[in-house]
Amino acid sequence: MFNLVKTAILMAAITALFMAVGAMVGGRTGMLVALALAVGMNFFSYWFSADMVLRMYNAREVDAGSAPQFYRLVQELAARGGLPAPKVYLIDEEAPNAFATGRNPEHAAVAATTGILRLLSERELRGVMAHELAHVAHRDILISTVSATMAGAISMLANFATIFGGRDENGRPANPLAGLAVALLAPLAASLIQMAISRAREFEADRGGAELSGDPAALASALQKIHHYAQGIPLAPAEAHPETAQMMIMNPLSGGGLRGLFSTHPSTEERVARLMAMAQGRAA
Repeated sequence: MFNLVKTAILMAAITALFMAVGAMVGGRTGMLVALALAVGMNFFSYWFSADMVLRMYNAREVDAGSAPQFYRLVQELAARGGLPAPKVYLIDEEAPNAFATGRNPEHAAVAATTGILRLLSERELRGVMAHELAHVAHRDILISTVSATMAGAISMLANFATIFGGRDENGRPANPLAGLAVALLAPLAASLIQMAISRAREFEADRGGAELSGDPAALASALQKIHHYAQGIPLAPAEAHPETAQMMIMNPLSGGGLRGLFSTHPSTEERVARLMAMAQGRAA
């Protein structure tokens, strides 16, 4: 419940920031135009983002004939969670990762790299795919799409303010220094809010995935394996397409300190600790 409330507050914050930047660019009219632009961008993202992401990674759809074990595993987990059967995709990539996409559970897809299938045991892979199906059940794809679109629009508006100058609420030219401050700080604030939303949803998906698979320790073990692999070789899909990094089971920009501040995911250590506490609670 805390993470749900936190997500709602953060979404409200990024919406308010977007409208404030719009007002800075063009006063009240600018705020309304910015809001209309955001609605249009989110409409497009809602309907077409899944296909765009899958094409971006050259994902190929598989079925019971082309990837029987993996396909059956996903179908079993979806049935256990009371979810419609998602489309299943494989990405020919050595780096281990996985993600879910789609506008709702009825139009969902899950994808995994061939590298993660080789790296993990069946038990660990079950934990990872349960995590991705938890994202589907929680409709996190819609939340992440909206937050990413809004963050991108804020950056675009801030750049516009820098080039053409802004307007106050009465339509008068704004202070140039204020416009520069908005151009620098608004995209940063939007990115931080977006990342905070993503981190909150990852904890929820870890918890939901652990409950769906019935094996929190398996997901913890999978996260540790992926993390250790990433120490030597970057997680190529998220590195090549940073705009989709928040969708992955793990992001290269995880860690502590300043680096952790800009990560779309919580630290692996904290995720593992929470999952192991769940496992111990089940054993008690």
